Amino acid sequence: MRRSPSPRGAGQAVDPGTRGLALLMHAAFFLLLGASLTRFLLRHPGETRTPWIIGLSVALAVLYVLGPVLGSRPTPRSLLWLGVLVAVWMVLVVLAPSFAWCAVPLFYTGLRILPPRAALALVALLTLFVVAAQLRLADGFDPNLVLAPPAVAAVASAVFVHMQRQAVTQGELIDDLLRTRRELAATERREGTLAERQRLSMEIHDTLAQGLSSQQMLLQAADRTWNADPATARRHVRTATGIAERNLAEARRFVHDLAPADLAEGGGLDAALHALAVRETAQAQGRLTVRCHVEGTPHSALPDRVQSALLRIAQGALANVTEHAGATEAALTLTHLDDRTVLDIADNGRGFTRAPGTGPTGGVRGHGLPAMRARLQQLGGTLTIESTPGEGTVVTAAVPLTDPSADPLTPRDPA
Repeated sequence: MRRSPSPRGAGQAVDPGTRGLALLMHAAFFLLLGASLTRFLLRHPGETRTPWIIGLSVALAVLYVLGPVLGSRPTPRSLLWLGVLVAVWMVLVVLAPSFAWCAVPLFYTGLRILPPRAALALVALLTLFVVAAQLRLADGFDPNLVLAPPAVAAVASAVFVHMQRQAVTQGELIDDLLRTRRELAATERREGTLAERQRLSMEIHDTLAQGLSSQQMLLQAADRTWNADPATARRHVRTATGIAERNLAEARRFVHDLAPADLAEGGGLDAALHALAVRETAQAQGRLTVRCHVEGTPHSALPDRVQSALLRIAQGALANVTEHAGATEAALTLTHLDDRTVLDIADNGRGFTRAPGTGPTGGVRGHGLPAMRARLQQLGGTLTIESTPGEGTVVTAAVPLTDPSADPLTPRDPA
C-alpha cells in the first residue's frame, strides 16, 4: 500500500536540484535589488525619498536573508515573515516602481512556502503590482507591459509547480524503492534460510540418517543372534562400529561444510562410487551385492558440487534398495558423455508402482526421491525412475556439463 506523501520539507532530505534552484533565486533577488537601487540612485539623485528607498532596500535584504533560517514549511513564523517581506516590497514599489522585478524571486518564495491556492493568489497580487509599476514607468500605454508580466508569472509558476510535483513523485518512488529493497532482502533471507534447511535435511538424510538406520538394523540382528551365534553377532557389532566411524567423519565434514568423506579422500567420483559399492556390500553381509561400473573417459573438470550431488544420490538410492527393494544385486553405472554425466542405480528387487509425483508405495521415509530431485534441479539435471513390480528399479540421474540455469540461452537437455 502506497504511503501518502509527507508535507513539503518535513523530514525529507533536500534535493540537490531544489537546493541549486534556491541558490539561483537568492542570487537573482539580490542582483535585481541591487540593480533597482542603483537605477533609482542614478536617475533620482538627492530626492527626499532617497533615504526611505535606501532604508527599505536594506530592510528588504535583511528580511530576505532571514528566510532560510525560518525554513520552508508553512509555520506561523514563516507566514508572518513572508507577509512582512511582501509588505515592505509593496511599499518600496509604490515609492520606486523600478523595484518591481524583484517580484520574480518572491514568486518562488511564496510558491515554496504557501499551500498551492494561497501561493497562486500571492503570485497574482505580485503580478498586479508589477504591471502597475511598469505602467507608471512607461510614457504611455503599452500592451506588452500589461501582458508580459502575467505571462512570465504564469510560466514561472507552472514550471515551479511541475518541479514540485516531480519532487513529490520522486520522493514516493524512492520510498517505494527502499521499501521494495527491504522486502526483497527479507525475501532473500527467507529463501536462503529455506534453501539451507533443505540442504541440511538432504545432507542429514543421505549421511547420518542412513548410517543410523544401518546401525540400528545391524545391532538388532546382533541382538537376535547374540546367544545362538556370538561370532555373527560380533561381526554385526564390528560392522556397526565401522558405520559409526564413517558417520562421525561425515558429521565432522558436514559441520565444516566440506565435501563428502569419500570425495575428500581423493580419487574423484569414480573412486568414491567404487568405495561406496564395497562398503554397502560389506554392510549387507551377503544379503546384497553392489557392483560399480564406470564407462567413458572421466571429465577432468567435473565440478565438486556435481560429484557431491551424484555421490549423495547414489547413497540415497542404495539406502532405498536396502530398506525397501528386497534386492540381492544392485549396480552403480557412471557414464561420462561429451555433454553430460549420467549415473544409473539399478537393482533386481521387488519394484513398485509409482503414482505421478509420489515415491515408492510402501516406503517408510518418503524423503529420498524428493531430495534427489531437488539436488539435480539445482544443477539443471533430471531424475528418471523406471520400475515394474517384480522386475526391479532403475534410477537415472543426468547432469549436464554446463548449468542451463546459469545461461538462459543454453537449452535444457530433456534426457
